[in-house]
Amino acid sequence: MNILQINSSIRAENSYSSRLADLLVARLRNEYPSANLVTRDLGINPHPMLDEAALTALMTPVDQRTPEQARRVALDDALIAEIQNADHVVLAVPMYNFGIPVQLKAWIDAIARAGVTFRYTVNGVEGLLQNKQAYVIQAFGGIHRDSVNDSQTSYLRTVLGFLGISNVSFIYAEGLARGADIQQQALDSAEKQIAAVAA
Repeated sequence: MNILQINSSIRAENSYSSRLADLLVARLRNEYPSANLVTRDLGINPHPMLDEAALTALMTPVDQRTPEQARRVALDDALIAEIQNADHVVLAVPMYNFGIPVQLKAWIDAIARAGVTFRYTVNGVEGLLQNKQAYVIQAFGGIHRDSVNDSQTSYLRTVLGFLGISNVSFIYAEGLARGADIQQQALDSAEKQIAAVAA
């Protein structure tokens, strides 16, 4: 059993999403004591953004890449290998300005590779990251669930499904910026959701 935890908050130890992801991972490891855990903190160690140089490197045949291009592609290859090997994927996702952190978007751009994690067929797109369970822990300063302000739930459901990960549980901690009482209620609610999905 392999668990991959992706933290995307820029708040380090002050991150609610990362803290809740740690709690979920701890519960999973109680269920699977021999599970291997890989944790990648994109806030501390952000992945390089997809730019023209990176795209050119990806589109250049392997035997024709420069050493610099090979090193750049190898960075993406490492992320792809991590999610390919994972049975459970835990994403810690705060909301920044009604969307996901740019650090998480860079990770998604790195792992979404045609012919590797998805492919085009005569019947449409086929995701190749199948038979995985994903958990998305979302931390909102306001109350956005099931509203037009929550664009990231639909985006993450779409992109994970595109890659073949259709078994996704969403956990919400909402109202974290609305005062101590509401914040504690949000964290308590998220912990209950975690207990339910990790049982």
